[in-house]
Amino acid sequence: MKSFQTERWTVDNFEENLIKHPHVIQASLWIKQNEVVALPTETVYGLAGNAQSDHAIARIFEAKGRPSDNPLIVHISDRKQLKGLVSSIPLNAQKLMDAFWPGPLTIVLPKGKDVSEKVTAGLSTVAVRMPNHAIALAVIEASGVPLAAPSANLSGKPSPTTANHVYEDLKGKIPGIVDGGSTGVGVESTVVECTDETVTILRPGGVTFEDLEHVVGTGNVMIDPGIQNEKLAPRSPGMKYTHYAPDAPFVLVDGSPDFLQQLVDKERAAGKKIGILTTDERVDFYRADCVIPAGRRENPETVAQHLYEALRSFNEASVDQIFGEVFPKTGVGVAIMNRLEKSAGGNIIKEQ
Repeated sequence: MKSFQTERWTVDNFEENLIKHPHVIQASLWIKQNEVVALPTETVYGLAGNAQSDHAIARIFEAKGRPSDNPLIVHISDRKQLKGLVSSIPLNAQKLMDAFWPGPLTIVLPKGKDVSEKVTAGLSTVAVRMPNHAIALAVIEASGVPLAAPSANLSGKPSPTTANHVYEDLKGKIPGIVDGGSTGVGVESTVVECTDETVTILRPGGVTFEDLEHVVGTGNVMIDPGIQNEKLAPRSPGMKYTHYAPDAPFVLVDGSPDFLQQLVDKERAAGKKIGILTTDERVDFYRADCVIPAGRRENPETVAQHLYEALRSFNEASVDQIFGEVFPKTGVGVAIMNRLEKSAGGNIIKEQ
């Protein structure tokens, strides 16, 4: 693997004419050389490379340590870039683009001729989105090509929501990071597959089931069973492998705070250093070596925004075991629980 003196290029997301910013130009020059750089989006930081270059895509997999049978999302800055990238656009896909682009929605479409086979992992489809982030859009435009950009972290680790997170994971492995501050949504985009009649959610994210139904009609949105079945071949990014895991073993607890505290007390009595993932409302209730809130339970959007940062914080605390609360699977809570269940490898203790 190549070794780099990884640079950090600070860019203000609110500056005008970002395409001419020297750090945006610098990032785009690396991309034009078929290298990869990290950049912010409204969801998480992405590791971006030319989606039309086999070499660039191979560099993404190499830097992340990501299995090459896991497809990547292609990011565009203009719908004109869909030409050659996809071969057709169903009616429902057009409706969703009108409603949610730019934004945290990825649409799986029949692939065209102008996309690396490595991006699609051999599938006949390609996942595409238009990020709602001025820096990301500027880098794509300056590069002149669609960019494949999975999360800019080591494969399996919590996704990065700050440039510091990227630096922790990929220092020396990539030439640079465009530092645009903290991301907004915090969890990755919703991924859907469309026909003219239906929309199927392949990965829950910032755009909810209810949001989609509002656009395409009640009863026309489905959830793919592969979301919770890693034995099935992945039809989109985010459907395979244990993801988002902190260093210490992580278990979800479906029960009362008192029940969770009992589990913690038992492990601490055995000499283990224990962490708890909770919310602002309950942070003072628990007794443990490290209690970290991920946001407010009454406002699940804040939990989504801070989830990965909270999971990474346990690594700094060097705990032996982490227990985490569960959340209602409604609205963005579906995405939160999808990520937590993958972080825990499906390990859930239920109160009897």
